Amino acid sequence: MSEYKAVPITLITGYLGSGKTTLINHILKNAKGHKMAVIVNDIGEVNIDAELIEENGIVKGKDENLVALSNGCICCTLKKDLIEQLADLVKQQKYDHILIEASGICEPVPIAQTISYMEQEFEKQNLPKFYWLDAVISVTDALRLRDEFGCGETLKEATRGEENLENLVIQQIEFCDVVILNKASLISKEELRRVKLAVKALQPEAKIIESDFCDVDINEIIDTNLFDFDKASGSAAWIREFEDWDTDVEHHDEDDDDDEDEHEHHHHDHDEDDEHDEHEHEEHEHHHHHHHHHGVENEEEGTALEYDINTFVYYRRRPFDQDKFEHWAKEESGKHHIIRAKGICYFENEKANIYVYESAGSQITLTFARKWYSATLSKQQIAYLIKNDENFAHDWDEEYGDKLVKLVFIGQNLNEKAIRKELDQI
Repeated sequence: MSEYKAVPITLITGYLGSGKTTLINHILKNAKGHKMAVIVNDIGEVNIDAELIEENGIVKGKDENLVALSNGCICCTLKKDLIEQLADLVKQQKYDHILIEASGICEPVPIAQTISYMEQEFEKQNLPKFYWLDAVISVTDALRLRDEFGCGETLKEATRGEENLENLVIQQIEFCDVVILNKASLISKEELRRVKLAVKALQPEAKIIESDFCDVDINEIIDTNLFDFDKASGSAAWIREFEDWDTDVEHHDEDDDDDEDEHEHHHHDHDEDDEHDEHEHEEHEHHHHHHHHHGVENEEEGTALEYDINTFVYYRRRPFDQDKFEHWAKEESGKHHIIRAKGICYFENEKANIYVYESAGSQITLTFARKWYSATLSKQQIAYLIKNDENFAHDWDEEYGDKLVKLVFIGQNLNEKAIRKELDQI
């Protein structure tokens, strides 16, 4: 057992669309000799972020250094899967660093607790430390903080424990060692000043790095030895507020002690509702309700906090009309309260080209990725891939080749039927 070398882990968290996948690819491109493994978590059955990392050409797929954990969150329903995958990566003895990209609606505390718990178990059983948490990085979208959270000021004013996304963003900022304030140049200097003040109010101990496209010096986020669970927990603003309140109370009873436990120990359960329905144009769907439940040791005494995130995949073979799709993305998609959308598509006038579509609130991008293999490879090469690549064979269609549209939508109370109907007409 002692031959295993302890592998540091960097946990990357952040709200939907903040730039976590961009940061992963940036780290991999600038690894400076590191042999890195990547675990990517997504709440839906289709892990678009993992696919885009693999498409980047830096990683080689789940059988090597990319692991996709889908249809659940590693902060709760996939905890066991996370532990098993970490153990498997360490056993391979190929890697000197592991990156974990958490889902955009994951809370960092339970993930850190899981890793820290395993570290303690290693010590209790006189085992070598197989892995350890090096740093928690929060990728924070400066533009979205301005547009949707009042330059972060609504986060400072939010009532803790309410069923809203403000509290999710708060937790992702509070519990970290480094805040990467991404898209910083897209807001004014005064707005950036206000955003930084809000971030510092929530997490005064974290290093704040301003960036665009997560172009940061990886030495500031890799092999830092910054993480300390007690320090991270103690620096969170909501912990300090509770302690300040507790100090002013003259008489403490058992209920007060239980409340403190509730803040310090999170136990998560998710209720999942996956629906698989037949859909025309060879489309299929995956629907998932995401609920975070927080409780104390006795779950019956705990109070429930539900973000109630819905996600589904829009899938079809035929291309979009580009003008109609761009109009829908800019003018129509906003009315559906889509928090995040991401995926690949192609257009009638450019059938050979793959585009990556992304939306994060009001931010919308459509970026050329590469050409479809069916437009560039010979029949012999295609036949070889069908025979030897299971994923390629699965996605291959006799009429369309590897061409397809695959878009993941995430939001609260999404009108899935209406979105599908509109996209079907494009």
